[in-house]
Amino acid sequence: MTDARTEPGVLRLADIGEAAPAALLARYGLALQRVADGVPIPGSYWGDEEAGIIGHAVYARGDTPVHSLLHEACHLVVLPPERRAAVHTDATDSIEEEDATCYLQIVLADALPGVGRLRLMADMDAWGYSFRLGSTRAWFEQDAGNARCWLVARGLLAPDGKLPAAVDATMRATG
Repeated sequence: MTDARTEPGVLRLADIGEAAPAALLARYGLALQRVADGVPIPGSYWGDEEAGIIGHAVYARGDTPVHSLLHEACHLVVLPPERRAAVHTDATDSIEEEDATCYLQIVLADALPGVGRLRLMADMDAWGYSFRLGSTRAWFEQDAGNARCWLVARGLLAPDGKLPAAVDATMRATG
């Protein structure tokens, strides 16, 4: 069995650069904080090269997988701003928020040049995300209706499943 953490095919931040992810996160009132290579990532739940979250910041190194950066960012996006400020490392223990996070990270992948949802879902599978239908794509296409409805109800997705044209001001970071 291949260790996904050494899999060269998993897209990393260094592969796509910081500009597009930073701009995407800024749309939600979040900041991408670049961590020097080899330095532990602050707020990383899993350690190693996995992204970290503290307050309104997402921490990542060049070797951080794009799926990890998006996943942790989406944990913050799905939270109301008043809860974001208190986050350090672990965003939630809510199954609904976790599902919404996974769904939204896939949708947001389309906003990153050179990534896209199909690539992100393949990387999620390679990394070891586990869904009851056997793959990320099967979950997303056949079993994620509750997550999609949850996101639509909160204005994070339009009813057609696409990103809203403009992010509601209530989703932005406060102060």
